[in-house]
Amino acid sequence: MRKYFITGLLILVPLAITLWVLNLIIGTMDQSLLLLPERWRPAAIFGFNIPGLGTILTLLVIFLTGLATRNFIGKQVVHAWELLLTRIPVVSSIYSSVKQVSDTLFSSSGNAFRKAVLVQYPRQGSWTIAFLTGVPGGDVKNHLKGDYISIYVPTTPNPTSGFFLMVPRADTIELDMNVDEALKYIVSMGVVSPEHFEKKLIVDPDKVHNQ
Repeated sequence: MRKYFITGLLILVPLAITLWVLNLIIGTMDQSLLLLPERWRPAAIFGFNIPGLGTILTLLVIFLTGLATRNFIGKQVVHAWELLLTRIPVVSSIYSSVKQVSDTLFSSSGNAFRKAVLVQYPRQGSWTIAFLTGVPGGDVKNHLKGDYISIYVPTTPNPTSGFFLMVPRADTIELDMNVDEALKYIVSMGVVSPEHFEKKLIVDPDKVHNQ
């Protein structure tokens, strides 16, 4: 009975968590309906709420915004809007910081989170997976001698929190796995390993010894 109970948990727990997360996301996005005039809301038109309608509306607005800004007029409107925001004292610093991070993470031309690397952390001899986010910039690079890279070391099982480090490129090993595979490996605490990761990784012993 214990074996059957555990088997049931292994099947139902991931399903329950998935449904809970989806319900949370849909419920949050459905709040966008509150932005509509009261007479336009489903409760006023149909007499009852329609779950998921706010999610569809939110995705539609995002899609139409992206579509509208792809042409010349849309780009000019966005440029004017950004100039206006950058002239507001407090808003300018917040908006600029958030936009820079979002451009780095979501831009198809960016290099953030494009590669997974192996790095010794938090001490020598202890290895973990990190993500390449770029190279040190500004005045920071003037104080770092050699070839340094910027990496993000996520925590497990919650990869949304972690540590930002700048380490020598020679102290990292680029992994033959994509970001999705690395995230699964981190979230599962090493239980779920990528299939092609089974092949033996050849590392120079002298390099590891020097690290």
